[in-house]
Amino acid sequence: MKQGVRAQRVMKHWTRRRVLGAAGAGVLSWAMPTHVFGAERPRRWRIPIAVQLYSVRGDVDKDLDAVLERVARMGFAGVEFYGNSYFKYNGKAKELRKKLDDLKLKSEGIHINTAALRGDGLKQSIETSQTLGTRFLIVAGDGDFTHPEKSKALAETFNKAAEALKPVGMACGYHNHTAEFKKDGDKTYWDLFAERTGKDVVLQLDVGHAAAAGVDPVELIKKHRGRTGTAHFAPHVGKGETGKKAIIGQDAIDWKGCITACRQVGGTEWYVLEQESYPDGKSPMECTEMSLAGLNRIMDEMRRAWAASRPQRS
Repeated sequence: MKQGVRAQRVMKHWTRRRVLGAAGAGVLSWAMPTHVFGAERPRRWRIPIAVQLYSVRGDVDKDLDAVLERVARMGFAGVEFYGNSYFKYNGKAKELRKKLDDLKLKSEGIHINTAALRGDGLKQSIETSQTLGTRFLIVAGDGDFTHPEKSKALAETFNKAAEALKPVGMACGYHNHTAEFKKDGDKTYWDLFAERTGKDVVLQLDVGHAAAAGVDPVELIKKHRGRTGTAHFAPHVGKGETGKKAIIGQDAIDWKGCITACRQVGGTEWYVLEQESYPDGKSPMECTEMSLAGLNRIMDEMRRAWAASRPQRS
C-alpha cells in the first residue's frame, strides 16, 4: 500500500471512529501460540497465506462480506485488515469474528497507526484483537521513523507495546515502504529500528517495497534473523525489466530465495499477499487471485524438489 494513502486512512480510522471501539474485552477466545515468532521455526512448507485487504480496496468499499467470501474461496487462510476496512462491522467485533469463523478465515493482523500502541489506544487494540483473534498489530507508516532523533523515541514505543502484548500472545511491528531504507550516517533507518527494538518487535518486510528501494529482501530477512514474523509478499517489476509483470511468479522478485529465508531463519508465521499493481487491464481481484496461484505454484515446485532430493528408503 502506498505509504501516504495508508497513513492517512489509518489515522482517520483510529482518531475519528475508533473502529470496533464498542467491543468489550470478553474472554480470550483464540488459541494462544505456543511459540514466539522470534524463535527460528521448524522447517515446514505450508506457512499459511493471508491477503492484505487493501489489495482489493475498491471491492471492500462496496461489500466487505462479498470480499471475505471471495478470498476464502480463493484459498487464503487469513486476512489482514487495514485501518478502516471493518465497515459494516464497526463496533461489532463479535459479529465479524463469527463471519470469519464461518468462512474458516483467520484475522492474521491489522495495519494501525502508532497511537493504537499507546495508552488507551493500546488497551482498545488488545480488547478488539482478542475478540477477532488477531495476533499482529503492525504500524503501516510513521514519519518519525526516518527522523534522526524522533526515531529513537518511536522505537521505545514499540518496545513498551511489545512488552504489554507478549503476555496475551500478541505482537506489534512495523511495515516498510521505501523511505525506511534511507540512511542516517552509515546505517539505514530500517537497520537502526531493528537495533533499537527487541526481538519481540516484528519487522514486517514488504518484499516489493524493499526491492523498489534497491535492497535485497532475501539478505534483509537473513540479516534480521527471527524478526520477520509476517512478510508482505508484493510483486515488483523494476524499471527496464522487460518481459515481466507485477504478478507473483511473473515478476522480478526471487521468491524461492524469500521463501527459503522466511522458512529457515525468518521466524515467519504468515505470508501476507499484497497486490497493488493490476497489469493487462485485469481487476484487482483477478490479479490477487493470479498472484496467489503463482505463489502456490512456486511453493509446490520447491516442495517437490525438496522431496526428490531426500534419500530414498531401501
